[in-house]
Amino acid sequence: MKSILTDKDYQDAARILGVEVAAIKAVAQVESAGAGFLPDGQPKILFERHYFHRLTGGKYDKVGPDISGPYKTGSYGPGGQHQHDRLEKAAALDRDAALQSASYGKFQIMGSNFKLAGFATLQLFINAMYSGEPAHLMAFCNFIRNTGLLPALKAKNWAAFARGYNGTGYAKNRYDEKMAAAYRKYSQ
Repeated sequence: MKSILTDKDYQDAARILGVEVAAIKAVAQVESAGAGFLPDGQPKILFERHYFHRLTGGKYDKVGPDISGPYKTGSYGPGGQHQHDRLEKAAALDRDAALQSASYGKFQIMGSNFKLAGFATLQLFINAMYSGEPAHLMAFCNFIRNTGLLPALKAKNWAAFARGYNGTGYAKNRYDEKMAAAYRKYSQ
């Protein structure tokens, strides 16, 4: 079993960032239902075919439409092992682009953001995502600081935070509303 976050881990991160523990837990709840790993010990991931399409110039769209193509609603398929299967299929075609095209762990940070998450190389980021939830939290803290999202998280401006964290489609997916609700739950 991979190491999971303790209350002390959350408290330490909250102190470092200057935010409430409930705010950090709210993000984790919305991004990964609060768990960074699947029952088999692999990190939770979401393989995003539109990222792979963009990073590879669409050259695998015809051979792998399930792993490469423009964004379309419902193109992710089921979670769990299916996402790892998709990542493996894409990695056989272009490993770096595939690893950058998935979001990882408890906070679902994109592989393409490995530097913003505080890692010198993509491989170091991937290794950390397999190591345990404390590494997920460290990556999250670095990402928040390095992307300028810390003020929005501190203010609990969920719309601004979700826009920066999840992209312009955040409202359609109600990420801001979900984070606000999760924050209310954890702050009680």
